[in-house]
Amino acid sequence: MGIIDFRLRPPLRGFLDTLMYNAGDRRDGFTRTVGFEPSAAAQRQSMDLLLEEMDGADVEYGVVVGRRAGMLGSVSNEDVLHIMRSYGKRFVGAASIDPTSRRGACDTIDQAIGQGFRLINIEPGAYPVPMYADDRRLYPIYGHCEDRLVPVIMMVGGTAGPDLGYSDPIRTDRVLADFPNLKVVVAHGGWPWVNEILHVAFRRPNLYLSPDMYFSRMPGWEEYVKAADGFLADRMLYASSFPFCPVRGYRDWFESLPIREENRVKVMRENARVLLGL
Repeated sequence: MGIIDFRLRPPLRGFLDTLMYNAGDRRDGFTRTVGFEPSAAAQRQSMDLLLEEMDGADVEYGVVVGRRAGMLGSVSNEDVLHIMRSYGKRFVGAASIDPTSRRGACDTIDQAIGQGFRLINIEPGAYPVPMYADDRRLYPIYGHCEDRLVPVIMMVGGTAGPDLGYSDPIRTDRVLADFPNLKVVVAHGGWPWVNEILHVAFRRPNLYLSPDMYFSRMPGWEEYVKAADGFLADRMLYASSFPFCPVRGYRDWFESLPIREENRVKVMRENARVLLGL
């Protein structure tokens, strides 16, 4: 099939300084909590093992998301660009911005598009000074992305901020309503507000959902499955969230889900291919 994994963080450069790699015991604890055994590529921080795992799972592309975060750690656009250029076409980049500078953020977006990035990453609650998704300081940035026809991937769900309020789907709904031509990928699937974010997706055709590491056996996961095989089949995105879930193990689990084959192909490849223009 040639799967597109919409959230995959390789063991390279700035990623190695983030909690997902330098707090391995914590990461592996989460991996086991959601029903997987940790990936050897993650534990050994081996790029060769990751590429082998991607090949074994038939993952053609991995979406690499940089970040400018506080406690979670930061990964520069330069690091993501290095990964994109070092491994042929295996990785698609999502660039991050500094939300405190409107002009600087817009310049970064323009530069990133010119360099081949296909997404802009915005993580409101994870910034050093946390923001909500509908913070008015972000609105010029959303508007610029809408004008440039570049999708936004927004972390909304899980540990997306100091408290659950930063994953409030109502705030995401406001952004989607105010920027109807902006395509927004909700990373972490808005979890734990599963039914609420699915309702937002039902009423906002510009929302794409990527439950990734919260898809697997977490409370409410069955509703994601129903949506993937139903009204959201054209806007659900497959993502392992490696290194939190193993690339191969996640694929094997996902293919066991009761999703019709034509919809499985959409979720695991076609939706991302169209969204990213691949």
